[in-house]
Amino acid sequence: MSDHSVPGEVRESTPSGGPPVGRLAVVTIVLAILFGTPLWTLAYTGADWPIAARITATVVAVGAAAALVVGMAKGHGRAHSDRWARIGDTLLGLVWIAFVWSVIGLVVRLGLGLVGVDDPLRSRIVAGAVLAVIVALAVWGRREAMRLPRTKHVTVTLDRLGAGLDGLRIVLVTDTHYGPIERSVWSSDVVAEINRQDADIVCHVGDLADGSVERRREQVAPLERVHAKSARVYVTGNHEYFGEAQEWLDHMTSLGWDSLHNRHITVMRGGDRLVVAGVDDRTARGSGEVGHGADLTAALTDAEPSLPIFLLAHQPKQIDAAVAAGVDLQVSGHTHGGQIWPFGLLVRLDQPVVHGLSRHGARTQLYTSRGTGFWGPPFRVFAPSEITVLTLRSSSLV
Repeated sequence: MSDHSVPGEVRESTPSGGPPVGRLAVVTIVLAILFGTPLWTLAYTGADWPIAARITATVVAVGAAAALVVGMAKGHGRAHSDRWARIGDTLLGLVWIAFVWSVIGLVVRLGLGLVGVDDPLRSRIVAGAVLAVIVALAVWGRREAMRLPRTKHVTVTLDRLGAGLDGLRIVLVTDTHYGPIERSVWSSDVVAEINRQDADIVCHVGDLADGSVERRREQVAPLERVHAKSARVYVTGNHEYFGEAQEWLDHMTSLGWDSLHNRHITVMRGGDRLVVAGVDDRTARGSGEVGHGADLTAALTDAEPSLPIFLLAHQPKQIDAAVAAGVDLQVSGHTHGGQIWPFGLLVRLDQPVVHGLSRHGARTQLYTSRGTGFWGPPFRVFAPSEITVLTLRSSSLV
């Protein structure tokens, strides 16, 4: 599996020249399966629909497949067309939903046959039910993606946390993916919700935006208004390394955030201290971005060994380095909780955790957010977005 965590995620640039024959064949096969399965389930099987209906459905499927290819190529290729990206991303999400529920429909159709329901009735029942589910999930999933994320409260008890830091509130946002859909109002609403939480520390754990600082400046601008008593910190995700990682680090610094590019700061409250460290995304070293690459040793240089460590690392699979370094709590995003069910099952093959709080090794805990925004397809199905409020408790007081 690649470093991407939602269906069909692609880089913002493509190599020069046409695609290799092998890659073109793979893309063609994947498109045939993704679009052909819903077409077969809804228009063919044994439903015995009129020939005109079948032809119309086929034309729609072929046209949608072509539009998806053009949309992804022009939207995420060299043209960087936001209009085409919106078309391609939307079609990608719709066909994934349609494919998944068409497969389920074919299984149901088999079951109906086993209990004696014959065609064309059973195929028409399945086709109608699948179409209704696709439409319902598309409408609901779009609303879930575009809504203000729910605020999720999580308490984390740390053995080494000093009593003066007990009750420290950390607000976590990640994977905002500001991109082709203009979401400046949504961004302002997210900031307002963050500020209502009265946080000591606010974290953005990467995949801030898709595109350049110049193209996404307005959507990111509300983050300058985020309030935190002690610190606002940011690290890069894998999407920053599609082209402008250093520019985003510099821009967040200009907005008043601490960009933790393999470094740490120390937060003090009630006479006790907490090391807040951040590392680059795990893809940084292979990106070609000079001076970038996850380096936890560098991030913790000169940190007092006895102090508890709170680490920002975009991907959950960066937890192994955190365990080795004795980190107390790592926060990550990247997975989107799968974003569109059941993609989370595939994410689990690539990452140790899809979402939630987990323990690793003797000391280290990991909180993985489902993400605050979405990538690409503007849908969330059974994977709700979140703004996370982590309350740290000292084990000595629990």
